[in-house]
Amino acid sequence: MKLYYAPGVCSLSPHIVLREAGLDFELVKADIRAHKLEDGSDFNAINPKGYVPVLELDNGERLTEGPTIVQYIADQAPASQLVPPPGTMARYHQQEWLGFINSELHKVFGPLWKPTTPEEYKEISRNQLATRFDWLVTQLDGRQYLTGDTFTAADAYLFTILSWTRPLKIDMSRWPVLTDYMARVAQRPKVQEALRAEGLLK
Repeated sequence: MKLYYAPGVCSLSPHIVLREAGLDFELVKADIRAHKLEDGSDFNAINPKGYVPVLELDNGERLTEGPTIVQYIADQAPASQLVPPPGTMARYHQQEWLGFINSELHKVFGPLWKPTTPEEYKEISRNQLATRFDWLVTQLDGRQYLTGDTFTAADAYLFTILSWTRPLKIDMSRWPVLTDYMARVAQRPKVQEALRAEGLLK
């Protein structure tokens, strides 16, 4: 398999899951601003939507959209417990988490990255994130990970999105439960491998 990625963006989530699952894969770096791969070829030929992640399977078929990709990866290594078995309520709760992170966190961060976003709109986004962080604390308090003591694909996604608070200079001191969670996930050996491979950890 090939994972098309850009360092530190949402493709970090499936990158972590691939390593946690113990699967063989190749990393292919994409410049998502220039829409080029390192060999100079057109990234839009890989994903016409113009963004990562993209997972290319051994048969050439491609999957896009992070929440779908992480579930596919995890299903290839069921013993990893990165997602619960299909058809179980635990699986639907995992999908609930992936949906929440995607729509209520990932998308809300979007305007904060754009220099053209008016400051008053950025403040609205920051306030919305603060509300979501307040709620996340109630879910994580007393737990190692989102669903208990087992690290899952949803944790890889949440860790990736929360890591953006650093470059965006969002003060997380108000949410020590979240900073502790981030530190705990960051210490996982496979997470460190992924961060190092993307040049995010020296």
